[in-house]
Amino acid sequence: MSSISLQRLIDKQKLTNLTDEIDARQIRITQPDINRPALQLAGYLEHYDATRLEIVGFVEYSYMQQMPEDKKREIYEKVIVPTTPAFVFCRDLQPDPLFKEIAVKNGVALLSTSKGTSVFMAEVIRWLNAKLAPCITVHGVLVDIFGEGVLITGESGIGKSECALELIKRGHRLVTDDVVEIRKVSEETLIGTAPAVTKHFIEIRGIGIVDVRMLFGVQSVKEDQEINLVIRLSEWSKDKDYDRIGMEEEYTEYLGNKVVCHNIPIAPGRNTAMICESAAVNYRQKKMGYNAAEELYKRVREAQTKGDE
Repeated sequence: MSSISLQRLIDKQKLTNLTDEIDARQIRITQPDINRPALQLAGYLEHYDATRLEIVGFVEYSYMQQMPEDKKREIYEKVIVPTTPAFVFCRDLQPDPLFKEIAVKNGVALLSTSKGTSVFMAEVIRWLNAKLAPCITVHGVLVDIFGEGVLITGESGIGKSECALELIKRGHRLVTDDVVEIRKVSEETLIGTAPAVTKHFIEIRGIGIVDVRMLFGVQSVKEDQEINLVIRLSEWSKDKDYDRIGMEEEYTEYLGNKVVCHNIPIAPGRNTAMICESAAVNYRQKKMGYNAAEELYKRVREAQTKGDE
């Protein structure tokens, strides 16, 4: 199961730890889902998932303020349990002494932020979904071409890195070379990133390791990118039939999500970088409603109809 340290959330969102006696580095967040414990504070604990990050907004805080002390202890003991990673108080609200006492006793961190509840929840959900999403690694190169994330795959030595280097020289941006970490952040979206060790590096056979950011500038690299298109490079074979029209899309699948895939044969004289650019632009056109293959088919049909008249 994927998990991240609570300290990473604190650092990312610039949260204040109200419980210094609890080491946030030892607490793990395992779920991207969060919870606002309004019903739980009212005493309804059915389906209460205590492993989620708990967010306390002004409504929950106001309700706690008017609760009798004996009721507070009864409810707090049931809501603040050791399986909960943390409670985050928004709008700089501060927990009452009893809340903090029980939280420290159970090892539950209390955090504070000045952000509004809705704004903070949206940011945290987006961030946790990205960090805790299902992840796989594939061999390939991921490049941002005209805003489209193009994953270039193929056998080792086929020329993926050289193609990426040419694309970078043309003004496009490298996300990662050799190893691509793919995360499924939704049923429609795959995000590709680089492992921390190899970030911004490209291996060029005969030259060695090239630091793209240092060589071409910070405008030539990108931290992450949605994967929109896959280009699979393979050696040209005269005995193999290749798609020359493109009427029907081919797909490849990662983590259950389908991505448009083009199989591109490589032969001497073919400009692979230009082909990748053309594929990205063509994909962009199709998203905007224009399909060149369908337009050609339409023209051929019109020509045939006129010829029969």
